[in-house]
Amino acid sequence: MNIVIVDDNLVNVALLRGLVRQIEGAQSVEFTDPRAGLEHVLRTDVDLLIVDYQMPELDGLDFVRILRSDTSKQDLPVLMVTADHEMELRHRALQLGANDFLTKPVDRVEFQARTRNMLALRRSQRALSERAVSLATEVALATDAIVARELDTILRLSKAAEYRDPETGAHVMRMAHYARLIALQLGLPEAEQELLLHAAPMHDIGKVGTPDHILLKPGRLSPEELVIMRQHARIGHDILADSASPYLQAAAMIALHHHERWDGQGYPLGLAGEAISLWGRIVAVADVFDALSSERPYKAAWTLEAARDFLLEHAGAHFDPRCVQAFVEAWDQVLEVRQRFQDEPPPPAESTLMELL
Repeated sequence: MNIVIVDDNLVNVALLRGLVRQIEGAQSVEFTDPRAGLEHVLRTDVDLLIVDYQMPELDGLDFVRILRSDTSKQDLPVLMVTADHEMELRHRALQLGANDFLTKPVDRVEFQARTRNMLALRRSQRALSERAVSLATEVALATDAIVARELDTILRLSKAAEYRDPETGAHVMRMAHYARLIALQLGLPEAEQELLLHAAPMHDIGKVGTPDHILLKPGRLSPEELVIMRQHARIGHDILADSASPYLQAAAMIALHHHERWDGQGYPLGLAGEAISLWGRIVAVADVFDALSSERPYKAAWTLEAARDFLLEHAGAHFDPRCVQAFVEAWDQVLEVRQRFQDEPPPPAESTLMELL
């Protein structure tokens, strides 16, 4: 246990040092200059401070007042050395944060008893602090595990929705990372970028409620079929909206808003401009870009440059211009995401399967 003794009297310092040496497991550092002692205590891990009241330039009361103004020293046990008759002084010292007192002349038995009590208090403080850190670490690990399982479930549900759609599982990963790039360029906080990354893959979860003959139709949809198809935005919102998960709450908003248009001509609500949630506006850009630049059974893939030009051409009409500009400014990173999450090759044709058999 590390004890600091601050007293301008060399005789007193020698006495107190000798008494500390009689306490097992204790060692002391002594200062006759109170300012040097204060600086040492403020920057060092100390278990007990023994400080005299009567010192030049900086007395014991000012010493304790300055010490307690440092939040990291609020719990440091302090023994103040005073004369027996200085009761008013003791009251002021207690108010400033002193814990106990030694009376001049210092008695060996009293010193050891009070010092041992203060060191026992310090050990208890350290044990509680270490336990609190341990519990906080355990809680953090448990929380991380819960969040990891939640995110894994979200991703698997997203992929499950994509299996009913001509789109691929790689699509949801690309568009989610595109969305994060846009959020980064717009200066959104990192926590919101992460939230968007994990929520965006759920944007089309409502397609689980779309009939196969409409969802998988290779040609253009009739007006009646288009009405049914567009219901997936509201269905997705209704599936996710009542969740307590912040990821699913964000995903519900994205599902509802990602087909809205900047000019108000989108669906399902016909919102315009900033009435559309920022998450919805971001995902609209990311989703359309990846849909255009990806091959589907009913269309060939556009070049990346052509898909980018489409976004620029329709900025201010279909898309939020700021989101389009943010996407274009991150073009090098867009290409990296495209390379990282590539579509799996299509399954072999029936004739090829027969040859394999």
